[in-house]
Amino acid sequence: MLKNLTQSLRIEVTPYAIRLLRVPRWGSAAPELLAEQALAAAPAAALPLALGALLAGQGAAGMAASFVLSDELLRLWQVSPPAQAARLADLEGAAALRFHTLYGETPAAWHVSADWNAAAPFMAAAIPRLLKAAIENAAAQHGLVVSAIVPYFVAAWNRHAGALKNDAWFGVAQANVLALAACEGGKLRALRHVAIPPGADHYWLTQAAQREALLLGLQAPALIQLSGEVPPALAKPASSDKHIATAALGAAA
Repeated sequence: MLKNLTQSLRIEVTPYAIRLLRVPRWGSAAPELLAEQALAAAPAAALPLALGALLAGQGAAGMAASFVLSDELLRLWQVSPPAQAARLADLEGAAALRFHTLYGETPAAWHVSADWNAAAPFMAAAIPRLLKAAIENAAAQHGLVVSAIVPYFVAAWNRHAGALKNDAWFGVAQANVLALAACEGGKLRALRHVAIPPGADHYWLTQAAQREALLLGLQAPALIQLSGEVPPALAKPASSDKHIATAALGAAA
């Protein structure tokens, strides 16, 4: 039986560590960090032992838990639906073909999920099957009820999409990488991952966004709304009107 209906757990998985956060089910309070545990090996191999250490003394058995995976551990890509697509199989085939084009392999070793859409381009995500199985098995071993296994970017998008201003872009920062979402009319057009250099500021972000806009054939945004581990300089107002403005939205949940 599910325990504690007022709170849930969020377990963030990166290539090097896992973090346990308590998340209120209602209200706007930020998640509370409870514990962090380093990983001694690749997540799929190290997760069962590390999760036990992370949950020790937390009374977590029976609680709902969402697992949020660093974008480094999975693959995210955009899919254009084939003309006259009528079945889910058509969309799955298009996603698999695009995956092969981008990464040079079939998605057989990956669990693919997407916001399937036959009328417009959609985003797809692939999680290694070994990692997904390790998460599910370790969670069952410790009595957790898995509510979701999602990419870090997707968790942030799900939380903040309704707060995005018209034609603003969206950025999610984690572990020195910025997932930069190009948007038009509140809809996601493309997603790029950009390395965040030391001392990243509005000048750097403006150059990065203008470069991506040029490659995508879009107009550069006047505003980028940011979530996650935002660099300090980008959490402040831009010092020049020649730079793209930023606004912080808070952490993903």
